[in-house]
Amino acid sequence: MSDDAIRLVTIGRIFRRRWRLLAVLAVVGALVGYGTSVVFPPRYTTSASVLLPGQWEERELLTQVDIATSSTVVDRAAAKLGWTGVSDAELRDRVTAEAADGNIVKISGTADTPERAQRLSDQVAQQFVRFAARIAGGSTDSEAVTGPEALRKKVEETNRRITDLANAADPGQTVESVQARTMLEKLRTSLEEAMTKLDEADPANNKAGMVVMGPAARPTGEAPPTRMQLIVAGALLFFLLAVIGHLAAARMNRRLRTEPEIAAALGSALLGTVDVPDERRGTHGPEDRGRRARIRRLLGLDTRWDLPTPQRSGDEAGRRIRYRRVCARLREQLPSPRRLLAVVPEGDEIARRAAEQLVAEAKSDPLLRVVEVSVDRPTVPDRDTESGAVVVLSAGSWTAEELAGIAEACADGRHEVVGIVVVGTVRARPTRTAGRPADEATLALAVHGRATGGSA
Repeated sequence: MSDDAIRLVTIGRIFRRRWRLLAVLAVVGALVGYGTSVVFPPRYTTSASVLLPGQWEERELLTQVDIATSSTVVDRAAAKLGWTGVSDAELRDRVTAEAADGNIVKISGTADTPERAQRLSDQVAQQFVRFAARIAGGSTDSEAVTGPEALRKKVEETNRRITDLANAADPGQTVESVQARTMLEKLRTSLEEAMTKLDEADPANNKAGMVVMGPAARPTGEAPPTRMQLIVAGALLFFLLAVIGHLAAARMNRRLRTEPEIAAALGSALLGTVDVPDERRGTHGPEDRGRRARIRRLLGLDTRWDLPTPQRSGDEAGRRIRYRRVCARLREQLPSPRRLLAVVPEGDEIARRAAEQLVAEAKSDPLLRVVEVSVDRPTVPDRDTESGAVVVLSAGSWTAEELAGIAEACADGRHEVVGIVVVGTVRARPTRTAGRPADEATLALAVHGRATGGSA
């Protein structure tokens, strides 16, 4: 096809002429989506939120997200849940975490039931809080968490010892006693400042106090993709693939559509174009019978979709003028007696109807004999009384190689291709009743005058 083949008009033509096929394929895609939903059982997802107090940088939050989905946390949650038939690796695939606004880590769990999804999210959140607290304490055991508290007790005990030493010092106003009490007060102040800085720098005070913000909500609906989503996706996928397949087939189509291309492939001149009424038959294949043919007609495959919509023609008398002009050109071109073969590609129903109409309009001058030739193994009868061949075919039905084979078959039978007649389909108007004989007589007189006195 040309560069403007893929346009909205082309897609619209596919919808109009292949809507039954597209509908059937969409239903098949929906059934495939339903089957997929049966093979893969539904999943349910819910989330539990963990609040991280204090100031956190973005990279620190991402680190906490990785910790929440780490194998250590998930494996501990799996041990607490004790589900049979679910491995630790499978459970890790069902747990996700993300950092939300406000220093919140959302931990999501997916399971085959709403209850299990809720339990999984809650258990992973609890194990994450416990594991983060142990990390913040500087160790993974519970004793290390009490280290800062023990240090504070030591500081308090030291302060009391300093107070006792200050009271036991000489209460006089000697230089030595004043200096001793001053040094003790400085030591007390230094201890208090050091403890304050330790409290400020201790991550266990600022960041270890994570809180689970309530239990996870029990999910009320399936997690995507749901069964309905799979059904709709399957129908849409098959529908789009069918449309794309039609467009790709049209792009790769090598059938000749224009009269100059057809004339060049057959190596002869164009005698004219004629029309036949569109009877909604296949343009490439005889009228079939049987179950397969009924299915093709039901799906709309018995008609070509990539051909333009037939234009509305004049009445029957107007169509017959074209046939008479072709006959007049043959009379002018060939000497008497004019006996020709009307060669029609086998399976071209439109061309066969046009050839029969051409024989009827010729009225034995020239004398035409219709011969159908197979395009796969073209064979034309040997020359006997005929003096040449006229190839009658429809546009957009045959490739250049197929037409070249017909031309070679005519040459093997010693028939010269004297001309080509291209056939198209039109939508016929109602036949006129009043005044028709007079119109046909006038048209016949006009054609006869052109055939005898001038070129048609």
